[in-house]
Amino acid sequence: MSKNTIIGIILIVLLFVWSINNSNKQQEIAQAEMQKRAKEFALEKAKQDSLAAVKGEKPHGVPEFTAPVAPAPAAAEQDSPFADEPAEDIAEEKDAQPSIKEIRVETDRFWMTLNSIGAKITSIVPKTLADSLGNFPELLQNKEAGALSISFDKADFSDIAFSVGEIATDNIVVKDSATIAFEWKDEKGRVVIREYKFTKEGFSVKHITRIKGFASKLYTLSWKGGMRETEEIPVGKSFGMNYLFSEVILNNTYNVDRETVTKQTWFNREQGKALWFGLRRKYIAGIINFDGISEASLGAEPIKEKRNEKDPGTYALTITDNMPEHDSIAVDFTILPLHWKEIENMGQGYEKIIVSGWEWMGADKWFVWLCGLLLQILNAFYSIIPNYGVSIILLTILVKIVTTPLALKQIRSTRSMMVLKPELDAIRAKNRGDMRAQQEEIMKLYAKHGISPFSGFAGCLPMLLQMPIFIGLFIVLGRSIELREAPFVAWISDLSKSDIVWSGFSIPYLMPEGVAILPFIMVVTTWLQTKQTITDPNQKMMVWMMPAMMFVFSSVMPSGLVLYWTISNIWSVAQYMLISRKAALPDSSGEKGKVIEAKIVKGKKK
Repeated sequence: MSKNTIIGIILIVLLFVWSINNSNKQQEIAQAEMQKRAKEFALEKAKQDSLAAVKGEKPHGVPEFTAPVAPAPAAAEQDSPFADEPAEDIAEEKDAQPSIKEIRVETDRFWMTLNSIGAKITSIVPKTLADSLGNFPELLQNKEAGALSISFDKADFSDIAFSVGEIATDNIVVKDSATIAFEWKDEKGRVVIREYKFTKEGFSVKHITRIKGFASKLYTLSWKGGMRETEEIPVGKSFGMNYLFSEVILNNTYNVDRETVTKQTWFNREQGKALWFGLRRKYIAGIINFDGISEASLGAEPIKEKRNEKDPGTYALTITDNMPEHDSIAVDFTILPLHWKEIENMGQGYEKIIVSGWEWMGADKWFVWLCGLLLQILNAFYSIIPNYGVSIILLTILVKIVTTPLALKQIRSTRSMMVLKPELDAIRAKNRGDMRAQQEEIMKLYAKHGISPFSGFAGCLPMLLQMPIFIGLFIVLGRSIELREAPFVAWISDLSKSDIVWSGFSIPYLMPEGVAILPFIMVVTTWLQTKQTITDPNQKMMVWMMPAMMFVFSSVMPSGLVLYWTISNIWSVAQYMLISRKAALPDSSGEKGKVIEAKIVKGKKK
């Protein structure tokens, strides 16, 4: 492996790491506020319990149905959201305001709470991603702010009380389908109707808002409550990458954009169209899907609330567009656990929420396809042997077998250059002051031994061709929901997290959560591989630099990733040993034996 090859590998790894780290926002919150928020979230989690069952029992893991603590708006604000409404015109309606009411709806996919204040969503609990205790996560970061509040021009209905139609119970279990309708009206005949339509097995809630008795130029649909991370967020500082995700996502009709913003940012404001907007955390996304192509603009603004300094935070979304001629707005609000095959079959490009690619090189198509194929193979192995650790090992071996011809070509090219190194050094020393003569003699030497002058580049080419596969595996294993809480063997109980065996002791910045074993094994195998391939005495530093760099990254990697890298190293070490045993290096005369490096003759100064 030449010096340029090693430098190329390091640059590629650093570029990849930088691109991932660049997608995470700067941490802005003070330590005091972070501790306060952590206590609030801990209190909220402690309140989660269960729905009341027929016998009064509380099934384990079902969150408690609680009303938000929100003061009732003042009379003028409560009765009419229109900015130009005189107070005397609405004073008589003060005593007729509907009471605050919450309706809990349960489908096969989620629990959702609707609130009559604003006729908005104030709780979303998916029936997936339960923690080790069987508790299901709340998705809304700020339940009081909620999702899908609405306004028309300057008339904001987010804190306005709506009345609710006749329903038998506040806890609705959807057997086939169900519709919940909210209505606001005043004595001037102005009416706003908001309907939520549920199905038993659907991922989406159909939401329709209609207005009557007044005209509006613009409407604004807001998701002010953001999306909370469902996974445990580490608290220690580390040099490694953050494997949590918080992104604004949108399908702009030709690709899916995944964005992190540090200030209020607008998308599609001047021009452009979209199929859907949403928010994404590591294993789940929330999507606002339009009926067809929309020209709506999307505004995203960071929410200051964070659970700790490692939390990438979330965003408040604002969607605004011209009011349709029929005075009716229809969207689907979708709760989407990121199971690749399941969301790919929906045909909306949702799989690009998990991984996307650069459009300029077509990676938004072929690289996404490659990652999907790797995950499909991983799941196929799991269907045979139901252990994702074993599946990772088998997938790694399969990839190494497929890329072996490229690896062999790279080894042969490197070995050929090693054979000629003594003569090349002698030519360069002999013609140190005459570059033209130096190049002519080198070309004659290449021609004599039948070696292409581009063999140096050819040696790097196999490595470059393998990089998309390795990066694809890296992404798939780091983001796949299938590996969440998936055990392997012994101490490796969760392939989506570091394999910590001793949390009572930590290494600052390297292993802040506790000591893990796999990173040390991976470092040893990396050192063996690097020592095998680097034979140039001038590159001895690389033998230690590569393992050290990989240890920094792997110390906080999910154990599934470290397992993949370790098996890959072991295969490469065994492959190199086998090749070296079968074919000794020939010297420049064609005889087999060790390569004897010629001494470089330095030219004398005149």
